[in-house]
Amino acid sequence: MNQEVFQDRDLVAAADSGPADFAPLILNRLRQRDTDSIVAYLEDQHPADVANLLANLPPQDASRVLRLLPLDMRADVFGYLGMEHQLQIGQALGRREFAKVVSEMSADERADLFNRLPQEQQETLLPALAQAEREDIRKLASYPEGTAGAIMTSDYATLPPNITAREALEVLRLAAPDKETIYNAYVVDEQRRLTGVVSLRDLILARPSAKIADIMDTHVICARAEDSQTEVARLIAKYDLIALPIINGGDALVGIVTQDDAMDVAEEEATKDFHKVGTVGAIAISLKEASIGLLYRKRITWLVVLVFFNIFSGAGLALFQDTIVSHVALVFFLPLLIAGGGNAGAQASTLMVRALATGDVRLADWGYMLARELVVAAALGLTMGLAVAMIGIARGGPQIALIVAATMVLVVITGSIIGMSLPFVLSRFKLDPASASAPLITSIADVAGVLIYLSIATFVLG
Repeated sequence: MNQEVFQDRDLVAAADSGPADFAPLILNRLRQRDTDSIVAYLEDQHPADVANLLANLPPQDASRVLRLLPLDMRADVFGYLGMEHQLQIGQALGRREFAKVVSEMSADERADLFNRLPQEQQETLLPALAQAEREDIRKLASYPEGTAGAIMTSDYATLPPNITAREALEVLRLAAPDKETIYNAYVVDEQRRLTGVVSLRDLILARPSAKIADIMDTHVICARAEDSQTEVARLIAKYDLIALPIINGGDALVGIVTQDDAMDVAEEEATKDFHKVGTVGAIAISLKEASIGLLYRKRITWLVVLVFFNIFSGAGLALFQDTIVSHVALVFFLPLLIAGGGNAGAQASTLMVRALATGDVRLADWGYMLARELVVAAALGLTMGLAVAMIGIARGGPQIALIVAATMVLVVITGSIIGMSLPFVLSRFKLDPASASAPLITSIADVAGVLIYLSIATFVLG
């Protein structure tokens, strides 16, 4: 008994230290066939934490640990694993064990996993599932990627409108084990058309003899299966919904998207936007697990494009080489000025991309936003211009100070307008405004800054 307590403390200490320390201890216990202590510890942990630990084990060993857990917990843990780990551990489990785990998963997670399986593994898995599960997978997997149908689940609770609150509670009590959520039950007619929604709270507070048709809310916020998953996530966030019902073209209820799925969509979209803003291609797996070759491929294209784009800056310098040779002090301020315009443009672009993504700003608002940005950019440019003018006087005299100050005002205004307008232009042509990345805006502002600076210098200095 003392040895068992000591072993449990070892597991707790190793888990607290992190998965890297925990994995060797688990492997050692497996070799010693000491599975009882592993199960006793893991059963007390949250499935997400167990998944994090399994992800640090080799697939074959992770599958052995997974088999030790109760089937329902196996499915929960498996759902929290990343896609790459799901595929690897699923293959290590074998067809029969893998089918058991997949059968216990929620309908939407099951469909997502099935869509990412190689065709050979799909054909092996389907015959091992029950017919109802096969049909459910085929139906959910048939919706295009990125639509509401692709992320919805068919595990939802429905009620007919003509039963009482007492009868409805009994229906939900019996249905609860197999449903994603019962906090909202959806009222459907004989053709499964969505006619209302009733919350569990309303059912509990209602008179037992009250009819569902009398207590349900008929103003149901819903989406169609072909709507984008981004729009679905926005609706759930806007109306603070536990779940959003999804209907088809005939207004029949076909599924729901739950709040946790909407959070996953929001995180995925935010990640894509961050990658685009940084001119990095989409990386579908964990950054830690991405190969050097993958990271190289996702980053090289835009870097090469931007390198050649900056040739225009060099051409601008060559165009005004006489001015530069005659007044070498101008070179001192060149990096400072073009960086100011690029930074202002990157700020404006970031704010506008986010506003467009959240729906806070629409294409029709361009004129209003442009007028505001001009005022803000002018104020920023004047402030920065006064700051650099002091350096200009000390470094090159009043004329240089005037050139530097005037240039700073103009490049900040120009960079801000470019940064604010480019996301609007991309949206107008049905492109992702997040493509207006900070490096792209900075490169455009750099070229503009060089031309503005040396043009003003040539005009003032002759």
